[in-house]
Amino acid sequence: MGEREHDELDRSDTTLVIVTGVSGGGRSTVARALENVGFYVVDNLPQTLMLEMAELAYAAGGPARLTAMVLDVRSRAFSADLTGAVHALRERGFNPHVVFLDADDDVLIRRFESVRRSHPLQGDGRLADGIAAERKLLEEAREQADVIIDTSHLNVNQLRRRVEEMFGGEDARRLKVTVLSFGFKYGLPPDADFVLDARFLPNPFWVPELRDLTGRDEAVSGYVLGQHGAVPFVDTYARLVVGTAPGFEREGKRYLTVAVGCTGGKHRSVAIAEELATRLREARVSASAQHRDLGRE
Repeated sequence: MGEREHDELDRSDTTLVIVTGVSGGGRSTVARALENVGFYVVDNLPQTLMLEMAELAYAAGGPARLTAMVLDVRSRAFSADLTGAVHALRERGFNPHVVFLDADDDVLIRRFESVRRSHPLQGDGRLADGIAAERKLLEEAREQADVIIDTSHLNVNQLRRRVEEMFGGEDARRLKVTVLSFGFKYGLPPDADFVLDARFLPNPFWVPELRDLTGRDEAVSGYVLGQHGAVPFVDTYARLVVGTAPGFEREGKRYLTVAVGCTGGKHRSVAIAEELATRLREARVSASAQHRDLGRE
């Protein structure tokens, strides 16, 4: 192996996480979560210093081999050309993971109003104007992201737990699958890579003794999985994810969201999501089940 090839392998062993996204999307929470799992976090880093920071982390070694850079539009040096900066890192032999935090406009407005804070790009306009301007500025950054986390329906602890699950494992290079249950009546998860529809199964809501339970309860899970077509449904999508996981890993995708929906996100989708995550773990795929809309009714 030549000296340059060895050098590039060494740099690729430095785990770099680049965190950006909309103001109010949860960057501070993500930064704290990354610190919890051993990352050295540089907040509000000018984009022009990303490569220099990565080289410092590589040279320092040790704990600095886990470094996260948090970017936001309040930095005067912020540029929409995140693609170019990430490309420069990869040309130097690094393998950065770009995390983009997003949320619905109405959620962002409520968050800013709750802390009585103006949007950094609002100027003399309304909150909505600042949010729109920022979305325009971040279009390219969102397209560049390896993973998009929609925080609209996540509280601080849920967001922290999700980030810790993503980056806290021993092998940060393996594909990590989130099986996310949701209710169609609350809208599709915008960060979903696959969307599965469990509404073809009978709804436990119409069974009086199951109505107040959830898909996490054994009685509901047994009812849902006992319906005709339920087990083949889970088997089919488990094989799909297991079969495509090596390809996603080869292409550098580290995070996959499989969204499972039913009407309200309480019974069928929850039971199917839990079972699918279990099947994936049994197949040695790193997977966890999360439930976006559980408890909203």
